[in-house]
Parts: sequence; structure tokens; C-alpha cells
Amino acid sequence: MTARKSAIVTGSATGVGAATALALAQRGYNLLINYSKSEAEAVASEATCRAAGADTLLMRGDVADDAACRAMADAAVARWGGLNALVNNAGITSFAGSANWDALDVEAFQKILGVNVIGAFQMVRACTPHLKAAHGAIVNISSVAGALGVGSSVAYVASKGAVNAMTLHLARALAPEIRVNAVCPGLITTRWFVDGIGAQNYQHLKSQYEQSTPLGRACTAEDVAEAVAWLVDGARTVTGELILLDSGMHLGKSAAVLRSPTQAPAAFKN
Repeated sequence: MTARKSAIVTGSATGVGAATALALAQRGYNLLINYSKSEAEAVASEATCRAAGADTLLMRGDVADDAACRAMADAAVARWGGLNALVNNAGITSFAGSANWDALDVEAFQKILGVNVIGAFQMVRACTPHLKAAHGAIVNISSVAGALGVGSSVAYVASKGAVNAMTLHLARALAPEIRVNAVCPGLITTRWFVDGIGAQNYQHLKSQYEQSTPLGRACTAEDVAEAVAWLVDGARTVTGELILLDSGMHLGKSAAVLRSPTQAPAAFKN
């Protein structure tokens, strides 16, 4: 019987983190489930992973705290004898929007960077010796915000741009032992947006998104988890990639228009 591998997924109580933990559990990984606030949801996420056959650890910790990051790495290695994967999913934002780009004060800006960027860096630093020994993988959950410069707040956009740049740097620095990639979702159908902007505003945003993207659909947590699991458990020749999971949003609205023959320029008509 093949020994199960092990992974840490930060912020894995709900949404993308919980879906990713489950996807890895189903692929033969033991999981460290991390949360900072949502204890009840984290317990449920852990139970789901256990039902899928995984041995689990449940740890509360803020990734902005370096000691908490080191404690997670140490606990995983103590439990399973090594570490095969790290998924940096924990993230926060402030919903200010482009019209109110200057609404955030310095403290709020620094808090977002502290979790989204420094937290990811600290987790990588804590886990790298163990991941190197296992020839493991790191996947950073970024956002299309970091690639296109649009998002919930200027601080969030800046943080995800930094995550993308850090992903490229670490892919070079940690090769050949560790593969480092990032996924960059667009609109996700989780409570993240609903809680941030309200149900009515979210439905309006979702409708606009579906009408303006070539594939016409928002991303589910399971869509993201599937991509992450592939990068962790397969993709043996893939590193330094920023994979956009945005239904073609980065192509612009024109792509959605040109797919209709009745609206195509005359030069494209038979």
C-alpha cells in the first residue's frame, strides 16, 4: 500500500481552501487544516477530509504571525514525517473598489499585505526545507486582480500582484527540488463576495461577469481546487506558471462579441 502524502492548506475552513483540502484528501493526501476565525467550519472541513480517507490535523493560526507558520510546518512533519505540498490560500481584503481606491488607511493596507503576501512568504520559508526533501510543490492562490489590476481594493490588487511576482521568483529560487505555481481566479461563487458586497450587488456583478466573459461562467471553489490539485499532484514539468481561472476575462469583452457570427466584422463573414 502506497503511503499517503501530506499537505498544508492555509485558510482551509471554507470556500476554495476547504474544496482544495478535500480534493487533495481524495487524491491520497493527509491534510493540515488551518483557520484563523471560522472554527466550526474548520471542524466540518476536517471531518470531510477524514471521510475521504485522510489523516488530519486542525490548527488555528494567523499566517501573518511567523511563529504560527513555523508551528504548522513543524506539526505536519512531526505527524507525518515529511511534507509534500503547501497551498497558500489564506487571504483577506477590504471591499473599497476602484472609485474609492484611496479609502483605505495605512493600517488596513498593511494588514492585507501582512496576510496575503508576508503570510505566504512566511509559510514558504517555514516549509521549504521539508518540501525540498520531498521534491514537493507550492501553489499560491492569487487572483486575476494581480494580473489585470482590477479587484476589491487597491491593497488587494497590490497584494496579489506581489504574490504573482513572488511566485515567479520562488519558482527560480527553489528549483529543481520544488515546483512553485499560482492560480488566479476571477469571480468565485463563494461567500467571499456575498459577504463583502451584499447578495444583491453580488448577483449584479455575477450577471455582468457571465455576460462579458467568453466562457460565460463564474468560477466555483471546486474549479479552483481541481486546478490546484493538478499542480500539486501532477504537472511534473510545470513551474513558474500563473494560471488564470477567469473564463477568459483577460481576453476582454471583444472576445465575447466576436464569437457571434451576426456581430462579426464583414471580413469574417462568408
